[in-house]
Amino acid sequence: MYLKESKTIVIKIGSSLLIDEKKVIRQRWLDNFAKDINDLVKLKKNIIIVSSGAIALGCKKLNLNKKSIKLDKSQAVASIGQIELMNLFKRVFSKRKINLSQILITLEDTEQRRRAINAKRTLENLFELGYIPVVNENDSIATSEIKYGDNDRLASRVAQISSADCLVLLSDVDGLYSKNPKLFKNAKLISEIRNLDNSIEKIATKSISEYGTGGMRTKIEAAKICQNSGCLMVIANGLKSRPINNIIKNNKCTWFLPKVSKLHARKKWIISSISPKGDIIVDDGAIAALKKGKSLLAAGIKKVNGKFNKGDHIKILNKELTEFARGLASFSSDEIRIIQGKHSNKINELLGYISKSEVIHKDDMVEV
Repeated sequence: MYLKESKTIVIKIGSSLLIDEKKVIRQRWLDNFAKDINDLVKLKKNIIIVSSGAIALGCKKLNLNKKSIKLDKSQAVASIGQIELMNLFKRVFSKRKINLSQILITLEDTEQRRRAINAKRTLENLFELGYIPVVNENDSIATSEIKYGDNDRLASRVAQISSADCLVLLSDVDGLYSKNPKLFKNAKLISEIRNLDNSIEKIATKSISEYGTGGMRTKIEAAKICQNSGCLMVIANGLKSRPINNIIKNNKCTWFLPKVSKLHARKKWIISSISPKGDIIVDDGAIAALKKGKSLLAAGIKKVNGKFNKGDHIKILNKELTEFARGLASFSSDEIRIIQGKHSNKINELLGYISKSEVIHKDDMVEV
């Protein structure tokens, strides 16, 4: 079973799962969802929850109809609703002693490499601390019209940057059907999809609720991102009382299988990045460590060529100036020149602020 084999799982829940048409919070659903998450925690899974709901809960708090408010007011409503959303999650999950954190990001944050690397590190540290990140789109500062359907794509980007094994999109249907199941009784559920061709995109239906916009089309876009990132994706019915448990037991859903492995996708992303911004020349000891799968530390660096910023794509050369690997820098070229050849425990003192110890983290490096 795909879900049981996954170590890091991203779960996206929409507004319609949190609040019904009468603007009533689905408390029983949330309690059961927390049970599902608790079961995954016991299995030592890394969980990320991507949730809509800030505007929906803001509208409930202010007794407003979402369709009647403009962008600038939507941003204010989202700001009010964000506290309501996190308080709701905290009340429900604290009953099971599940620790939550909050991360507010935009699609732009996941598109810019430097921000994406920082987000990945934050997520990894939260896993180590035993916390589940609740990720929301930062609707209160959105510069374009807020659409909840975008959270499907946002969730796929979060899955991509966190190197997740599986993305779960909880919907109001069991999965992708051959036809719209709400209109055609003979519609058949498609259990697995390997290739997202034109025929699949044509049958993607569109559904709209009072609070959420979008539908199957945004989920197909999310599936494309996942397939090219080496990540499984599943569309399943979130309206079930225990939706995750239902996927595991009944498997009545649609699975999108990745085209490549996670490792290959990561390597391809780094290797296919734009032209390297600079070079780092390292000693034999560093090369030996890198061959063993270690990160690049400052002590092994002999020289820095070029000018680059944190997150930029750079080359690693041996002392014969032969390219050994490529990676994403955790420091700028100016910072590396200050710390090169020095022990990692001296970095904070030399730079004057707290920083990472790896100049290039092993996960951000590819041997050529």
